Amino acid sequence: MKGIGVGHAALKQPSRMTVEEFLVWDGDADTRYELAGGEVFAMAPPSVAHADITASLVVNIGAKLRPPCKVSAEVGIRYSKQENTFYQADLAVSCSPRTPGEHYLEAPVVIIEVLSPGTANFDRGTKVPDYRAIPSVREIALVSSTEIKIEIWLRTAGGWEVTDVAGRDAVLRLASIDVEIPLSAVYDGVAF
Repeated sequence: MKGIGVGHAALKQPSRMTVEEFLVWDGDADTRYELAGGEVFAMAPPSVAHADITASLVVNIGAKLRPPCKVSAEVGIRYSKQENTFYQADLAVSCSPRTPGEHYLEAPVVIIEVLSPGTANFDRGTKVPDYRAIPSVREIALVSSTEIKIEIWLRTAGGWEVTDVAGRDAVLRLASIDVEIPLSAVYDGVAF
């Protein structure tokens, strides 16, 4: 698939799948996969910085959320407009009841991707437009793992507004869930 960087590798078998086939497929249990346009892609293991940033976000967002909202890591996002697409977002927040046994969030409000050098173009160029098309999504955050910088997409009555926040003194504001986190907390202990 065009646009996927070194962080994704297309598999030889099976060649094409539906989401339903993908969810029951027993690929290598030690590898995360995504389905994009019916093609299965293995995801490269995250860097230590990526993992540390993801953990910081889960802890900090989780501590500030009020019920019924919950944050989930490595969560399935099903893109309904393209039948054979199923992403695994680094984090997502949902404020809707969860269906037991389901493999994805039915109505994510916030989706967060921690960008790796190999996946940044795919995340920004393919996933963001797909995430924006999900009616429940109010915000998308793209978090750099190579510098202290977060790009925030906010759905407004007039469309989508994009804001960048950068530097340890900046604050990540997720208006849709009323959460604010200093970037110094998001990037605490992360070495570049």
